[in-house]
Amino acid sequence: MSTLFNIWHYISLSVILSIFILFLLIALREDNRKLVVQIIISAFLVCVVIAGFAIAAVDKYTKKAGLYKLENKRILSIEKIAYSGVVKNEGNYEIGEVTFEIKLVNKGHATGNVRAGSFFKPSGFFDFFSGGSNRSDKPQQITKEFVVAKNLKPGEAKAFKVYFDYPPYFKSVSHFAKIYAH
Repeated sequence: MSTLFNIWHYISLSVILSIFILFLLIALREDNRKLVVQIIISAFLVCVVIAGFAIAAVDKYTKKAGLYKLENKRILSIEKIAYSGVVKNEGNYEIGEVTFEIKLVNKGHATGNVRAGSFFKPSGFFDFFSGGSNRSDKPQQITKEFVVAKNLKPGEAKAFKVYFDYPPYFKSVSHFAKIYAH
């Protein structure tokens, strides 16, 4: 994952670093050496967790991408499906990666027409040890992720096209598309 930092990342990390230095100074004034080590380790762990949440929060609010002109086309001769579209950076900061996620759900689950065999997968005692290698499960939903753009500048758009295998047993399919900016 190549995440690009912007000014808000650096501001939040410098605030967290200054809090850690403050706790470090408080710990060094302590007379009991066992408490000094405990305070430093605790402050370090708390600052690392806060930094992780801060980076995720800044990414969520500063890196915004839009998905436009999404089209799909099923290629019957090679049993694949192609998705094409355009992703655009709608924020004010550069985006490192844009990930396109597509989820295909077979007819029964999307429309509420669920039969009893859709969720139950029979297994036996020997399948546990053999890993179920000879079973022919047919998943009713498939999720695929593709990195469709890298290093998008503010306002920049990029066209993409992705291919993947289409399950031949799918009848009527619902498509759910999402994009994630990192």
